[in-house]
Amino acid sequence: MVGAAASSCYASPLCTFFVAACMSLSHGGGDTRQAFGRSRRRRQQLGKCSGSGSILVSSCLEFKPCSHYNKNNKGNAFPLLGSNSLSLNRKQRKLNRATSSSSGGAMAVAMGMAKEGTVDKKPPMEQRRVVVTGMGVETSLGHDPNTFYENLLQGNSGISQIENFDCSEFPTRIAGEIKSFSTEGWVAPKLSKRMDKFMLYLLTAGKKALADGGVTDEVMAEFNKAKCGVLIGSAMGGMKVFNDAIEALKISYKKMNPFCVPFATTNMGSAMLAMDLGWMGPNYSISTACATSNFCILNSANHIIRGEADVMLCGGSDAVIIPIGLGGFVACRALSQRNNDPTKASRPWDSNRDGFVMGEGAGVLLLEELEHAKKRGATIYAEFLGGSFTCDAYHMTEPRPDGAGVILCIERALADAGISKEQINYINAHATSTPAGDLKEYQALAHCFGQNPELKVNSTKSMIGHLLGAAGAVEAVATIQAIRTGWVHPNINLENPDNGVDTSLLVGPKKERLSIKAALSNSFGFGGHNSSIIFAPYK
Repeated sequence: MVGAAASSCYASPLCTFFVAACMSLSHGGGDTRQAFGRSRRRRQQLGKCSGSGSILVSSCLEFKPCSHYNKNNKGNAFPLLGSNSLSLNRKQRKLNRATSSSSGGAMAVAMGMAKEGTVDKKPPMEQRRVVVTGMGVETSLGHDPNTFYENLLQGNSGISQIENFDCSEFPTRIAGEIKSFSTEGWVAPKLSKRMDKFMLYLLTAGKKALADGGVTDEVMAEFNKAKCGVLIGSAMGGMKVFNDAIEALKISYKKMNPFCVPFATTNMGSAMLAMDLGWMGPNYSISTACATSNFCILNSANHIIRGEADVMLCGGSDAVIIPIGLGGFVACRALSQRNNDPTKASRPWDSNRDGFVMGEGAGVLLLEELEHAKKRGATIYAEFLGGSFTCDAYHMTEPRPDGAGVILCIERALADAGISKEQINYINAHATSTPAGDLKEYQALAHCFGQNPELKVNSTKSMIGHLLGAAGAVEAVATIQAIRTGWVHPNINLENPDNGVDTSLLVGPKKERLSIKAALSNSFGFGGHNSSIIFAPYK
């Protein structure tokens, strides 16, 4: 009865009022924190109301307008931001005054309705553990995790002269370029011709991660597709596709590839992979420059922890060894110009470093909820413990001088993982071979872990260069391989350590044995984006 009355007469103003009231009222006055503090107890008392009354209550509790509200505002999702905001705010103020002066007003009516039943809510669950059950890579040192890591352990460099285009006029002519790459058996030939390389690397690495994880068609058929997601990002997206479109536009818009927009966007790789697999869970991309992969990995793990997914493919992909990509980083004065000795060009922490070396490729992890993985008999490579993000809030490209953003990121990652800094005995550093970045990261690591005599630090970029948005995922694969094998790869080209760098913390020029307790992997990006993620042996 009350529900019907509310539906016919009071739905729109009450809905508007409830949104404000839930955020401002608390039993006749009080601050906002008290109102929110009591909101959980209120929700526990709420009932399932019949008819339109339940719509009003749920709209209030979820802080979103009901259907009547949308109808009266002509479909505008955010009317409070538009031209009607003044009149609506006046209405809200009148309703607020009326309610605060009356103990039996609309709020009492709504709460009386709510007490008649219970509202469905997500049941509490125990902490869900996240494990790694598959890996896929596309790099200049190999197209599968084992070949890739064996090359790292041997100290082989993937840096060479650029062959994909004529770069003789550029001051930098070297990169971690993938010389041989095939999509055969992984991507349809028609799509292979149309797609940007970043998307092709992503698709092949993603499918290889599934194959590595033992996810056959039969296994896939048992998955709940609504709880399987893809979160693979890119720092630069489809630069080649977009650049080709610009060149075509110089002739005529009619010459432009109709796929130039969708195949240039950073989200489309995840979307295409999900379409191929039929996965309907969380699907999007994150782009935080060179920290992209770590952001994707941590967010994917959080989707699993929150119960929104059981399985996630996550990581990053980039392919910018093209004229516009090379030219852009040359203009930033960020690249090494050691063209005559490519394998010696990337040299993190060495006093003779002169900039980073561009790389390309993709890395993808198959993350899975522990019980889900055990149920299907998956091989568990490692456990994901946690991670964190922070922002330097200092400069577009330069690291914060005091290292506060990186230190905060590491400390929060440790807290999220629930471990102490003494338990970290291996770090795969961001260390790109830039003069400022390497030293600032080293100082932050020494600040956080310098008293740990077991600690070993290395940089995968010394051998494959900087894969930009894919760097974190490829380095996560290297980190997990270190956990699996008990070997950490060397730092090559560290011939004259920078002043203030204690080489006892760094892995030497040869691989070293290490029984890893917990491993941290850092990735930092232009814009001051910091990220740290932590893996450990599964026990």
